[in-house]
Amino acid sequence: IKIDLPDSFSFACEIKVRITDLNYGNHVGNDGILGYLHESRVQYLNHLGYENEVDIEGVGLIQADAAIVYKSEAFYGDTLLVEIAANDFTKYGFDLVYKLTHTITKKEVARGKTGLVCFDYKIRKIALLPSKLRERLRQ
Repeated sequence: IKIDLPDSFSFACEIKVRITDLNYGNHVGNDGILGYLHESRVQYLNHLGYENEVDIEGVGLIQADAAIVYKSEAFYGDTLLVEIAANDFTKYGFDLVYKLTHTITKKEVARGKTGLVCFDYKIRKIALLPSKLRERLRQ
C-alpha cells in the first residue's frame, strides 16, 4: 500500500502513547494506530464545529475503509503529532489522509487513510455529501 501525502495539512493534534496501545513487541500496535486515526478525526471534526460523527449537517459518517503504512516504532510515553487533510471527494464522501510523526525525533511513525461515506441514520442509507461540510473540509 502506498499513501501519498498532500503538500499541506489542514489540522494537527498531539496524541500521547498509552500503555494500553502497546503490543507484545512493546511498541504501538496496529490497533493503536487505528485508534489514533479515529481520535484525531474526532478532534478534527470538533475543530470544524461538529460535536460527533453521527450528526454533521444532517448526516452521519461511516468509515468505509482504512489503510495504514508503518514507518517506525513508537513507545509508551511518546507524543505523536497527527496531521490530517481531506481529499478525494465524491458525491457521497471523502478520504482523510493522516501523517503521524514523533514530536521529539521527528521520525515519521505511520501514514493512514480512511474513506468516509455520508450516511442517513434515519433511513439507514448512504447520503449525499453536504456542500457545507465539503467547503469546511477544503479549508
